[in-house]
Order: sequence, then structure tokens, then C-alpha cells
Amino acid sequence: MKRSLWLILGLLAVVLGVIGVFLPLLPTVPFLLLAAFCFGRSSVRLHDWLLSHPTFGPPIADWERSRAISRRAKILASLSLIAAFGFPLWLGVRVEVLAIQVLILLAVALFIWTRPEA
Repeated sequence: MKRSLWLILGLLAVVLGVIGVFLPLLPTVPFLLLAAFCFGRSSVRLHDWLLSHPTFGPPIADWERSRAISRRAKILASLSLIAAFGFPLWLGVRVEVLAIQVLILLAVALFIWTRPEA
């Protein structure tokens, strides 16, 4: 039963990660990391498939091996964070909400940039 739930969650995470490839504000790698985690508990075959994928595999392998994020991924993530702030700014969202968003985005950026580089 648990294995089936991990498998379903992993498949859902892969779907969200693939959608994130096409929607810039939806993160791809965190969903794929979640998928790898779930597949590690449910399906060795799917876990191995994800790690051997030519596009998605290297960042997942870097994270599993050394909790590292490549410089390119850090830059792309930072650009996404800026876009994530720019959109509500452009919409004229209240200053209080923007302040909360800035704090959260800065915490995310701090986490990303303090990880070792792959």
C-alpha cells in the first residue's frame, strides 16, 4: 500500500516537473527531486530511469551525491525568483504582500546560493 502511494506521488511529481519545463514560474528540479525520492521508495526501475535521463538526471544525481546545485541552475533559479517577484509587482499587488514575498524569495535564494556547486 505504501509503495503504491510513493509511486503515485512520484508520478505526479514527474508530471508537475515536466509542466514546469514549459511554465517558467513552476519549478522543475524540486519536483523531479521529489519524484526521485518517491521512486527510491517505490520503484528502482523508475528511479534509475530518472537518474539516467539525459536532461533531468544530472541535477538529480548532483543533489543525491553531494547536495550540490550547478552554477547554471543557480543562475536560472535566481532569474525565476526575479520573475516571480516582477509579476506581482507589475500587477500592483499591495506593498505588505510584496514584502512577505521578498522575504520568502530571499530565503529561497540564500538556500540555493549556499549549496555547493556541482
